[in-house]
Amino acid sequence: MSEIRSALLSVYDKTGLVELANALAAQGVRLISTGGTARHLTEAGLDVVQIEDFTGSPEMLGGRVKTLHPRVFGGILARRESESQLAELAAAGLDTIDLVVVNLYPFAETVAETDHTLIDALEQIDIGGVSLLRAAYKNFAGCAVVVDPGDYAAVAAGAASGLDLAARLGLAKKAVAHTAAYES
Repeated sequence: MSEIRSALLSVYDKTGLVELANALAAQGVRLISTGGTARHLTEAGLDVVQIEDFTGSPEMLGGRVKTLHPRVFGGILARRESESQLAELAAAGLDTIDLVVVNLYPFAETVAETDHTLIDALEQIDIGGVSLLRAAYKNFAGCAVVVDPGDYAAVAAGAASGLDLAARLGLAKKAVAHTAAYES
């Protein structure tokens, strides 16, 4: 079980996000965020590291490419029990990301609208978010993953201790179900 020192927050549904971010920040967790999520948190008075500052690369293609970066995925996927992987991160000047909070674009809602266009639908296919979730649930022991705003209070309460393995596994299972439902 790993201590939560940094969190990547990138959500479409911002319900309860400010409260979670405030609780994490109060525990000294570094908040890394993207686009509209970062703006939302900054407007709420939180100190947020913009994803482009974290990666050293600007968001591209109108926001289509922002988190798809080795600095992000290396930080999520590095196995915390592997001294060689942590050394590899350190040698590359990379940090771990210990918590991923993501929910996805509303693809199903968009295609359910009778007047949507193909372009509308295509723009709601979340690439980076799904990839972040998959990376985090693959490495749930080292990087906790949250998709449901209903879990924010428990995550905030457990962040100081790093969340136990059972809690992390339960959150990972929800993330797997979230991506599976999204794909269906």
